[in-house]
Amino acid sequence: MRFTQILRLRIKCSDLSAAKQQYVPKHQPAVEKDIRKLEDFLMNKPNIVVLTGAGISTESGIPDYRSEGVGLYARSNHKPIQHMEFVRSPSVRQRYWARNFVGWPKFSSTEPNSTHHALSRFEREGRIQCVVTQNVDRLHTKAGTKNVIELHGSGYVVKCLSCDYNIDRHEFQNILNVLNPEFKDAPDMIRPDGDVEIPQEYIDNFRIPPCPKCDDNRLKPEIVFFGDNVPKERVNRIAEMIYAGDGLLVLGSSLLVFSGYRMVLQTKDLNLPVAIVNIGETRADHLADLKLSAKCGDVIPKLFDFKKK
Repeated sequence: MRFTQILRLRIKCSDLSAAKQQYVPKHQPAVEKDIRKLEDFLMNKPNIVVLTGAGISTESGIPDYRSEGVGLYARSNHKPIQHMEFVRSPSVRQRYWARNFVGWPKFSSTEPNSTHHALSRFEREGRIQCVVTQNVDRLHTKAGTKNVIELHGSGYVVKCLSCDYNIDRHEFQNILNVLNPEFKDAPDMIRPDGDVEIPQEYIDNFRIPPCPKCDDNRLKPEIVFFGDNVPKERVNRIAEMIYAGDGLLVLGSSLLVFSGYRMVLQTKDLNLPVAIVNIGETRADHLADLKLSAKCGDVIPKLFDFKKK
């Protein structure tokens, strides 16, 4: 390979890495002694439960909501969709699916980062019991982790709100492509910051198929929207994992959403230890036995990596 080709490849890789890091908030480098403290915390705890939040996926190029300066709340007037608005309003569903349709190719092609891969390694090595994730991006599964509980569901499945019909999101994308051929220029609507800008006339004309089983028009991603409840059986399963566990490790979550904070409360009620790795404060800092204010990618991949020691 010629020198100029190598140089171009390095520049391209550098640009790609920078693009992925644009959603990571400002942070201090991880301190080596803190990494060792976390390693000691996890030592001989093979049934630890891991809770992950949006902070681990920002390093893959998926923005979170709340991070100062780089989260969706800070960069735009974007507000998360409310469950009842989606259920009640055809226009809300139309706008949601139009934006989701345009953003899906980029979102679904996102790759797991070093933290996802490290947690998959921990599972193979018998160091953790399971991963509970607040994320809907399936990056833990892509990284090879087997025992994953998707606390807030997944963006990779579409379901009907009136019957038991469901469909893979990729297959649903193909249907939307056929119904909306005028969206062929959709990739040009994605803004540099990853958000989607769609002219209102496109949204007004966006077509969504009805359920092929019951003809209901309310097809929804299998995601727990704001204002909805996590299914009780999922909550109970997580509680059982915590009860059988050795403690809780929280990664990349502010824990402001109660479904995640509840896991910390359940763990402490059992007098089990809690460790947190997150850039910035969390709702449960006062309950943590160990807190590292650091980027997960600077900490987790370095744990139990004996080849580098």
